[in-house]
Amino acid sequence: MIDMILDYLGNSSAIAILVLVLLSAYLVVVFWIFIYRLLSLNSLIVNEKKSLESLTSRNTSINPLSSLYKCSNGSSSKHILKACEISIIKDASFGISWLSIISSTAPFVGLFGTVVGILESFAKFSNHSKVGFSIIAPAISEALVATAAGIFVAIFAYTFHQILVRKVYELNTYIKAQAEILIAKG
Repeated sequence: MIDMILDYLGNSSAIAILVLVLLSAYLVVVFWIFIYRLLSLNSLIVNEKKSLESLTSRNTSINPLSSLYKCSNGSSSKHILKACEISIIKDASFGISWLSIISSTAPFVGLFGTVVGILESFAKFSNHSKVGFSIIAPAISEALVATAAGIFVAIFAYTFHQILVRKVYELNTYIKAQAEILIAKG
């Protein structure tokens, strides 16, 4: 397996290697953003859920660990709570748009690598008078590795983006519910 990868990289052009390096960097960024944001969102959601449970039970105070409490300083003003809501969601969704950008650009980066690889393959065969399918097929299949890598990265980026957007929505729901209760209680 390693011999095959080294052979592929040894026969690849600088553009193909650059494309694969870029897609590898994309993949690292995708996983880093996902893990970091998932852990922080889960922590925020747990705190907001506890705070909402505290508000809906006999206890009438908001949990001091709540982001809404920290932002509003205990105020129940509708305008302050709305501003805090917006600020919390903005901070919670930081970095998630990068997953969307990567999921939409990674296939094109891979496709660019494939096109360059196919063009280079045809350039190599231009000096030959007869070229059969058995000679062209391996060159084309090597070029398609870049497209496969781009799609691979895009799948993870898109999936992680959707998971995190759902987590932000869940957090937003808890914050809105708390704000409504606080406004109602005055």
